[in-house]
Amino acid sequence: MDWLIDNLWALWLVTLLVFGVIELLSLDLIFLMMAGSSLVTLFVALAGAPFWLQVVVFCLVSLLMIFFVRPIALKHLRKGPKDSLSNVDRLIGDSALVVETVSAQGGLVKIGGDVWSARTDGLSFLTGTTVQVLRIDGAHAVVGLPEQPTSAS
Repeated sequence: MDWLIDNLWALWLVTLLVFGVIELLSLDLIFLMMAGSSLVTLFVALAGAPFWLQVVVFCLVSLLMIFFVRPIALKHLRKGPKDSLSNVDRLIGDSALVVETVSAQGGLVKIGGDVWSARTDGLSFLTGTTVQVLRIDGAHAVVGLPEQPTSAS
């Protein structure tokens, strides 16, 4: 116990590591801010500040980082168009090439570079036909006739 009192920097190093691990599990940036506060307090402890001052520094820096740094960091992490689609949702509307005849019972299409199981809502498409992805239903792409572009006169 005497060693810990003489080496309070070790306490702040341990809190830094613990907050870092918790942040890796939560990914909310709260514990990252507290880990940053632990790092600042670690340097304050190495400078020889009394324990009460270390606690005050930790609390103040934590609050400042949570209320001022975290919102800026979150804004930068979430940068990008709000309506951008991800995962399979981005495939909807894409054209696909029929690799194996597709009917309501099934078939195969190539979307981009990937081959997907596919089905239709009643029509059948022969190999080599270009179709459009209407929706993704589980592991199947539901395909149909491609939309014809409207001409502006």
